[in-house]
Amino acid sequence: MHNAQSKLVLIFLAFSCVTAMAQTDPQIGQYMHLQTTYNPAAAGEGDLMRVAGMHRMQYTGIRDMPMSTYFAFSSPFNIKKTKHAVGVRFLNDKYGYFMNQTFHLQYAYRHKVGKGYLSAGVDLGFANMSFKTDSVNLEQVVSEAGGEGFYSANDPAVPKGNGKDGSNGMAFDMGVGIYYSAPTWWVGASYSHLTQPKIEWSDLASIRMVGTLYLAGGYNWRLKHNRNWVLKPSVMVMTDFANWDVNLTMMAEVRERFRFGAGYRIAGSVNLLLGVDIINGLQLGYTYELPANRLLKATYGSHEIFLSYGFNVLKPKRTNKYKSIRYL
Repeated sequence: MHNAQSKLVLIFLAFSCVTAMAQTDPQIGQYMHLQTTYNPAAAGEGDLMRVAGMHRMQYTGIRDMPMSTYFAFSSPFNIKKTKHAVGVRFLNDKYGYFMNQTFHLQYAYRHKVGKGYLSAGVDLGFANMSFKTDSVNLEQVVSEAGGEGFYSANDPAVPKGNGKDGSNGMAFDMGVGIYYSAPTWWVGASYSHLTQPKIEWSDLASIRMVGTLYLAGGYNWRLKHNRNWVLKPSVMVMTDFANWDVNLTMMAEVRERFRFGAGYRIAGSVNLLLGVDIINGLQLGYTYELPANRLLKATYGSHEIFLSYGFNVLKPKRTNKYKSIRYL
């Protein structure tokens, strides 16, 4: 896949002499189950303490394919009669010769409104981004792309080496969100990278993480003629106000344990989603995604798997049956 590599490096070289703008948040197929990834206000949803992990391999078959690993923990707590939640999340995201690592602390304030809870949350942390110059011979790659004479091994605009000599950079990062959950529906809005952190590798090479607006919502519709079936349509809209994408998903849940469905991303992909409750509160999910464009000829598709465990810490009951607005 030398052609794909060449395009990636050439894009980087084209912008290395000026401040580059980049949307660095990874794609997530089962966004409805991993909402704290993009919305801190979802922490503590359903009064559940939750531990979750996700790993995504995107565009398998393509060299240096994007790979994302995500871990999160959140817990609700009460202060007198008020409800709150705290959390922590970590992301390790690799794509091409870039690596993005973020660490955030989350806080959410939750207030009873109607039949549900309205939450407001904040994400505070750091983003560390690096460019692995030592992993590829840039002069050779550009030459193979027909760019002889365009690149010099001593070009000061290209960061070289690791850490101390300019290929790593760290900046403060912040996000905010609101979230409302009722017995049969949920909706949320959030904005990541509010501070638009700028990562500087050298005086001539830097990259800025562009803020992204997320709008998401879902509904649970239990079938009247068969109460064991629940249909769960959901949607997510993402935009950095220069580009936008919409993810449409339809899931079905059977006997409050098995889930399956399909989704379509306007930007060009279709996916199959599967899920199961292994035991009460312990959920396993898998997504297989195929591009609906010319990338289909170069990849075997994308794979995503997540594991999540949640349990009620504020209102323990005699039964251990797990309940959530997404798993009725």
